[in-house]
Amino acid sequence: MKRNILAFIAVMLTVCIGAQQSQAQLKRFSIGPYVEAGFPTGDFSNSHKPGFGVGLGADVKLVAGLTAVGSVGFMYFKGKTDNNISYASAKVIPVRLGLRYNLVSILYVKAEGGTVNFTGDYNNGMGALFAPGVGIRLLGLDVEGKYEAWFKDGTHGFWGLKAGYNF
Repeated sequence: MKRNILAFIAVMLTVCIGAQQSQAQLKRFSIGPYVEAGFPTGDFSNSHKPGFGVGLGADVKLVAGLTAVGSVGFMYFKGKTDNNISYASAKVIPVRLGLRYNLVSILYVKAEGGTVNFTGDYNNGMGALFAPGVGIRLLGLDVEGKYEAWFKDGTHGFWGLKAGYNF
């Protein structure tokens, strides 16, 4: 598991360095790593503790104020033990695509959809996701608050805080 995470981080850094070198040619495109924290809601909060994640995001400016966004990452929520019932930890790979619209120069709203791949013992298999959010982006720094819902054998939702840097 640790090797997979280290390999994922190494790939992200390699892609980011390559993207930074090509920045002069691709002004309308940016890419960069992010980290996020998730705070489960509803039934998901009964079975899992707050989680964290890492990933790689990219965006392409379409027209004034409108940007296509996408990301792939890894999220981890540790399972709880409640009334002698132990829940398996959720290890999830979300793949998101969506649109971001700038309300003013640094404030934006965003809506993403996509797939989520549950790995390991908890809810193994593929599901869908929807993630609306609001954030600020100043220079390369991007900070977003969002709600994300995963749909597979019920709804697994959480409030999230995501921070990243785009080159």
